[in-house]
Amino acid sequence: MKVDVLLGLQWGDEGKGKVVDVLTPKYNFITRFQGGPNAGHTLEFNEIKHVLHTIPSGIFRDDKINVIGNGVVIDPVIFKKEIEGIKKLGINLSKTLFISKKAHLILPSHRILDAASEAAKGKSKIGSTLKGIGPTYMDKTGRNGLRVGDIKLNFKEKYDSLVDKHRLMLDKLYEFDYDISEYETEWFEGIKVLAEFQLIDSEQFLNDALKDGKSILAEGAQGTMLDVDFGSYPFVTSSNTVCAGACTGLGIAPNRIGRVIGIFKAYCTRVGMGPFPTELFDADGDLLRAKGNEFGSTTGRARRCGWLDLVALKYSIMINGVTELTMMKSDVMDDFDTIKICTSYLVNGEEVEHVPYEMTDDIKPVYTEFKGWKTDMTAVTHENEFPEEFNAYINFIEEETGVPVKIVSVGPNRAQTIERMLD
Repeated sequence: MKVDVLLGLQWGDEGKGKVVDVLTPKYNFITRFQGGPNAGHTLEFNEIKHVLHTIPSGIFRDDKINVIGNGVVIDPVIFKKEIEGIKKLGINLSKTLFISKKAHLILPSHRILDAASEAAKGKSKIGSTLKGIGPTYMDKTGRNGLRVGDIKLNFKEKYDSLVDKHRLMLDKLYEFDYDISEYETEWFEGIKVLAEFQLIDSEQFLNDALKDGKSILAEGAQGTMLDVDFGSYPFVTSSNTVCAGACTGLGIAPNRIGRVIGIFKAYCTRVGMGPFPTELFDADGDLLRAKGNEFGSTTGRARRCGWLDLVALKYSIMINGVTELTMMKSDVMDDFDTIKICTSYLVNGEEVEHVPYEMTDDIKPVYTEFKGWKTDMTAVTHENEFPEEFNAYINFIEEETGVPVKIVSVGPNRAQTIERMLD
């Protein structure tokens, strides 16, 4: 058996949670391989809307196993709140949720370090969610981190040692005023909840499952253009959001990867700072934001909106080895007379069709225009009902990328998902 990987191809917020939920019935295991609670995966079904931050999006199917992999960083406070919210829906995760012992923990002091670092940057801030993600990954790579498996190994001693290091940085380096006492109390309550679950050597667990013929779906967080190596650095997240991150974030060998499902919006959005070549500052951008309800599910921040960037999309497809595409939020563009796709950039007056090393605000998009479909896509139930203009939009993307669009989402609900019958 192979591990299929599902990941975002833009700057995050592509709608991965919904697609994982739709695809879950086809798999035995749903896994999360990187990122932390700065991710927000929104699922809607049976008149229920729920946002997940750490737990894989397969948890609403009671016959599936869900695994939080070693590449994830976990905030026990947020984890505890997630568990409580899910329990209110009548779902018991005690037998279906497994957590890697090698996953790192976000400490209260990590959150404060995040705020102190961002404040120190002033106008150069990167737009951090202030969830402590960056400092946690820094401790991980600096070999100072606290892991889930440490909960049962002289935990308090390791915790105090790491917090002492953080206090020294906050006092001497940042001279930052803080108080962690209230959040620390909640944090240790969260640790108790975390310890109630099945803590496993997830790499062995998943490879044994593959040997037993089990099917596995790996769920990414954020998006390719936020990858710490290949994204719009330094305005990126702190982990590898690309397909290769599934190998290191789960302990899966590269030859175990099967389908790579790349998800993108029919347009583009971005939260926080950083370059965004197709960003719109006009009525079209406002309409995309309003119709798409483009506000962060984790932070509530208004998302920056723009036309589809095919240059960046093709780059993401190349980096990830995408085998099939899923297009989300097609219905958001129902009312536009004209729709645009960026097919190249102007960089210092030269037209280029690749993502340059330095993505700056000086990049100018070159657009190809399409006639809008002017159809209520939320009412469409089969690809035979797609208007001609919509098919032209999809066909252009497929021709330019060389990858088929297999799934089209026409609304937020689980049922508003159309699988195309491709030859």
